Amino acid sequence: MKLTNSLPVAEDLGKLLLRVVPAGLMLTGHGWPKLVGFSERMDSFPDPIGLGPGLSLGLIVFAEVVCALLVMFGLWTRLSTIPLIIGMAVITFVTHGDDILGKGESGLVYLAIFTVILLIGGGRYSLDRLSLK
Repeated sequence: MKLTNSLPVAEDLGKLLLRVVPAGLMLTGHGWPKLVGFSERMDSFPDPIGLGPGLSLGLIVFAEVVCALLVMFGLWTRLSTIPLIIGMAVITFVTHGDDILGKGESGLVYLAIFTVILLIGGGRYSLDRLSLK
């Protein structure tokens, strides 16, 4: 495989990596710790848009655990990126709006990645492709 060629298999592998790595990092580094510590965090979790700390935590856990898993497996990929995109936009522009390129930088990177996945879909190596047949 030459680096100057854009073979379909290379594009499909790229889409697979683009889905699995960031979604896996989101799940293990962000979502899972929030899920296992849910009861301890429920009353003190940040409430950047005024929904209440418990509901805010529940929504971000849904995005970072359930939706990240769906994106990893490529199941309902485009739909599953929407809660992740919303969550990352809130974290980046509301929670860390005064320091977007500092504390908000990782949220901005995840926001860009999940937006790209929304646009390109799950690719050949996804459960979406299997379920369409």
